Amino acid sequence: MSNTVRYGTPNTEYAMSMAMMSPEDDGPVWMVNLMKYREVADYADGRESAISGRDADDAYSPLDSLAAVGAAPVFFGDVDQQLLGDATTWDRVAVVKYPTRKAFIDMQSLPSFQKSHHHKDAGMESTIVMGSQPMEMPTPPEGFEQADWADVPHPPTADDGPVVVVHVLRFHDTAQGTAAAERTPDQMEQYQTAAAKVALGHGVRISGWFAVEDTIIGDGRAWHQVRFNEFPSKAAFMAVVMDPVRLEAQKDHREAAIADTYTMIVRARLNELEASIDS
Repeated sequence: MSNTVRYGTPNTEYAMSMAMMSPEDDGPVWMVNLMKYREVADYADGRESAISGRDADDAYSPLDSLAAVGAAPVFFGDVDQQLLGDATTWDRVAVVKYPTRKAFIDMQSLPSFQKSHHHKDAGMESTIVMGSQPMEMPTPPEGFEQADWADVPHPPTADDGPVVVVHVLRFHDTAQGTAAAERTPDQMEQYQTAAAKVALGHGVRISGWFAVEDTIIGDGRAWHQVRFNEFPSKAAFMAVVMDPVRLEAQKDHREAAIADTYTMIVRARLNELEASIDS
């Protein structure tokens, strides 16, 4: 993996561990990508460009390279609104499932990947890419069940369809690594229980929760979990956000558990997270 990209700092230690992992210890990995684009694409060879960074990244789209190593996108969407996190305002979120960690490393050397990568370098202002593993899903609080979207106060409409709320989390006093990332602090557990009682009535569905192994490229910060929760509409999620029970739980528990976070409302174009975990 190149260590000279302009859109983030590669984690060469994590890259080496993935490249050297024995086949019996290796296995699928979900690479969670947060993407921020340049307003105008900036090609390193100095060519004039009038296209946007987003358009340059669309030209990069490495589907052939992914297929060559047995990988495929399982989530892709544009950020509708970012509610938390002030270091960067992200434009897109994507998740790619690789059959092994080594497959991710092998893809970097493919001629097809190297040929198209200059478009990504031109279009991407910054990115965070996190190698992640699925977590066990929480069970609903006793006496509470997920509501059908036809019966919720804010069902999907033509003007306000389903959204996926993405939470990127770093907890206080938790060492980096898969084992630590899978442990949710007690304060966060208490918040989850209270928030679930509200969110279930508004039709929340968990697409997937992931423990972050490590960050392969980013800005030096460590992250512990990424959560993808689907709601029937943006209005449904905002009703949960403003619910007094959830607000009280956030003040009492969530804020005490979290050291750093991003929360983004994403309009998904592709969401096969749950199927990718089950397969």
